Amino acid sequence: MDIKAVVGRNVKQHREAKGLSQEQLAFEADLHRTYVSGVERGVRNPTIAIVARLAIALGVQPAALLEHPTGQEKR
Repeated sequence: MDIKAVVGRNVKQHREAKGLSQEQLAFEADLHRTYVSGVERGVRNPTIAIVARLAIALGVQPAALLEHPTGQEKR
């Protein structure tokens, strides 16, 4: 699985678990909603600084946004 897709899937999963909209997450992370959408869809390649901002806004460690799904091959 592509790392951009992994990050996007994890951001969306954590966002939905917190009950946040993309707009709310974007506000908390000081990003534009369309940027968050692009990250979640795996079309944006966020920097480590952006990953950290998203993690803080989601209340998780940055590593949680980089974890591959269980049973998936790491590439």
